[in-house]
Amino acid sequence: MDKGLKKTAGKVVKNVVDHTPEPIKEKVKETAIETGKEMVENHIQGKADKLTGKMENAKDNFANQVHDKAEKAKEKAQEVLLSAQESLGKAVEAGKHFQEKVSSANKKDKEPQVKSIKNINTSRNIKSVTKIKSAKNIKSSNDIKTIIS
Repeated sequence: MDKGLKKTAGKVVKNVVDHTPEPIKEKVKETAIETGKEMVENHIQGKADKLTGKMENAKDNFANQVHDKAEKAKEKAQEVLLSAQESLGKAVEAGKHFQEKVSSANKKDKEPQVKSIKNINTSRNIKSVTKIKSAKNIKSSNDIKTIIS
């Protein structure tokens, strides 16, 4: 309650008590005290009800905000996942296309263009100095066969 209102109520109660006849003075005092208590109680109860209402509104607003933000986050996550799925799909298509090119090249040439472990030369496959052709082993124009008719 307002301080001014309390002072005024207190003065009114004192005046009422002072001006009442002696035999009913005690009863008027008790009634005034009880009425004052009830007024204070009702005032506090009203403020508590207002506060409860404000708290419920704030709680509802907060719940709505959380729900809205969760929906937005869900939509963003779905958009990111869809874009990732699209880019992965493009990568898969590019991989399939590359595999087809490699496979078709192997079918045409009968030799793989991509070397495997079997195609790598070892130290035993490298020519030594004795296996290199010398001037004596090189064919000359006389060694070339011609077509004689």
